Amino acid sequence: MAVVDKVGTDVLTAEVRRPTVRPTTAWPARYRRRAITLDFGSMLLASAVAYVVRFPGTPTERNTPYLVFSVLLPLGWLLTLALCRAYQPRFVGVGYEEFHRVVRAGFALTATVAILAYATKTEVARGYVVIALPVGTLLDLLMRYRLRKWLHKRRWGGECMRRVVAVGHLGALADLIRLLRGKAYHGMDIVAVCVPPGESAAGDVEGVPVLGDFGAAASVVERVGADSVAVLACPEMDGVALRRLAWQLERDDVELVVAPALMDVAGPRISIRPVTGLPLLHLEHPELAGGRKVLKGLVDRTFALAGLAVLSPLLLCIAALIKITSSGQVMFRQVRVGRDGEEFTVLKFRTMVADAETRKHELLASNEYDGVLFKIKSDPRITRVGRVLRRYSLDELPQLINVVRGDMSLVGPRPPLPDEVARYGGDVYRRLVVKPGLTGLWQVSGRSDLSWDESVRLDLRYVDNWSLALDLQIMWKTWSAVVRGSGAY
Repeated sequence: MAVVDKVGTDVLTAEVRRPTVRPTTAWPARYRRRAITLDFGSMLLASAVAYVVRFPGTPTERNTPYLVFSVLLPLGWLLTLALCRAYQPRFVGVGYEEFHRVVRAGFALTATVAILAYATKTEVARGYVVIALPVGTLLDLLMRYRLRKWLHKRRWGGECMRRVVAVGHLGALADLIRLLRGKAYHGMDIVAVCVPPGESAAGDVEGVPVLGDFGAAASVVERVGADSVAVLACPEMDGVALRRLAWQLERDDVELVVAPALMDVAGPRISIRPVTGLPLLHLEHPELAGGRKVLKGLVDRTFALAGLAVLSPLLLCIAALIKITSSGQVMFRQVRVGRDGEEFTVLKFRTMVADAETRKHELLASNEYDGVLFKIKSDPRITRVGRVLRRYSLDELPQLINVVRGDMSLVGPRPPLPDEVARYGGDVYRRLVVKPGLTGLWQVSGRSDLSWDESVRLDLRYVDNWSLALDLQIMWKTWSAVVRGSGAY
């Protein structure tokens, strides 16, 4: 049967009959060349700086070997990165693994230099090594970060994408397609789907053509020139079926990824434990107490105190502007619900007129938010200064005091109102097992533009996967989210 009979368009026929030359094979090589160039340049610059700082003045016979070492060190850096698998395409563009491997390479090269110097009893200028390797690693991390931003920008334009054939049930496929379209920086472009035999009559899913059932997945990959297959959790694709599919795909070096039924679970909580040849997926419980919790509290208070000290002039200026431009208190105090359902008073700069709470009932019919929250983009109660403060989240800065008090954390779920909590149902209560945060996944993912269900999903993902590394990542991303001002009203 002709493909056009299955999907109903001549355009798609031309699409799927293209030669099986995978267009995505070019950009990984191009990305790798850029990464190698930046890696080499970063360590070369760091070694040059180390040489100038450690051996100022005219080169002498004593320090001439370090000139040679400054040229060889970048080559050793490239070799170490390769051994740490920092150039593998699957680590490119998403997640912290790429940066983690650069850091691992930095430690590995430092240890190698130290061991070789000790074993050969070679006198090495410690000042040179202490400058060159850490500076080179940090500089390379910065270059890799800028390279990732370049890649994300290209992907938002539809370039540097992996062509993916997705396999699963219609509902799960639709969710995956919508998710990846909204997060193009992941670099996965679903170009065709395969469904169970009973659902193969569907012409498309979210505009993506259905080109066959599960048994046709390998032929569909060849037909559309895909380089990846994503298999979603479904009983039909059991271990035997997956193994056969992997055998069919390995001939063309097509990547096979399997999405488990576990949703929103971070990698560190998942490990594979083989038992009699059966790979069992082990899920660690989230660590909500113990030493890490104490450390998080110490980090929160330390950063909050430092923030109050550094930002005190800005806080005084904002307070003066509010006092001058509108009547009422500078600070807005409101009861919120914290960890384990305990209520506390949150502090914010006042951004609305003094009688805003009494006027809220008049505007309930204009609520633009789904779920239990109340939000209006053009809320008439917001003052002129308040609109600017909200856009850049400056009204939230007094919550640093709440962090010092221990009511809040720097990173966590959004602090809810008591009447919102009263309308919680089911799993939503899990948001309250950790302290609410000054920022969080909701802050860096769209703020008020998020739907209620999406904001709950993000908060629950944070609760189940929190770590200090994730907190630092969220705080880093908060700056760009605040500067853009998107979703703030």
